[in-house]
Amino acid sequence: MPREFEITYSATNVYDEWVYDAHWQFLIIPVENETQHEVEIEFSNSQYAITENSINGYGFKTLRVHPKKKFKEISFEAKFKFLKEEIDPYNFKINLDKSSAYDTLQNLGFKITHERFLKATTYTTIKNTEEQLFRFNNSLSIFDNLVSLNNFTFNYIKFTTGATEVNTLLKDIISKQKGVCQDFAHLFCALSRSNGIPTRYVSGYLDQNNNYQGDSQMHAWVESYIPEIGWKGFDPTNNILANTNHIKVCHGKDYNDCAPLKGIIHSHGKNKTIHSVTVESQQ
Repeated sequence: MPREFEITYSATNVYDEWVYDAHWQFLIIPVENETQHEVEIEFSNSQYAITENSINGYGFKTLRVHPKKKFKEISFEAKFKFLKEEIDPYNFKINLDKSSAYDTLQNLGFKITHERFLKATTYTTIKNTEEQLFRFNNSLSIFDNLVSLNNFTFNYIKFTTGATEVNTLLKDIISKQKGVCQDFAHLFCALSRSNGIPTRYVSGYLDQNNNYQGDSQMHAWVESYIPEIGWKGFDPTNNILANTNHIKVCHGKDYNDCAPLKGIIHSHGKNKTIHSVTVESQQ
């Protein structure tokens, strides 16, 4: 039986000086797929600026706002209602012949098809010595290795709010061994890709009623492509597989592709931003 979800996303920006021109793009709408459907969207802003709908380079819906009048404060509120099917993350079969899946990883066609999610990016670059933090054991299935990587990342980084910023590089995460969900996801992506597994960064919401760790605004996890199985979600922040409590918004190579809010502001002085997200669900 599907669960009914209702998510409220709020943001308020306050500026010391007048803002004469501003453009925002919100990447916060739950994606419609085989497990999430009937998504209803309500979006408003305090300046009554027109909201434009668009699609980003990965095919995910975005909301764009461009106020026509000057302002010193603007607030946004989005409400999403949708149904989500119950997910059993272990509902798949593993081929007992492990070698066939590993052979696929070496196939040139496979590498070309998944090139985008095999390459290192600004946020997922690691040194050759750091790649040795986790190497696959080929006597185990690819899935079992990814479960082990999930566990390794969970134990390597201590979840610490405020220890990093959105632009903190992976070398600093590895050095400090502290971070938030974004950092767990970037480390998993880097080590998974270095072992030849296409892996994408995922942004969305997390129902934290089960005492999961995660950002109070948007959560981050990963999806890895396993030959003969497909894309599987892993949440290294909580050392679990992505399940019904994970509400996907989008995926990309790293955080830069999935930032929930991007903007260009023409103003002077300081500004303050306040975000909040609530996730409610029921059978």
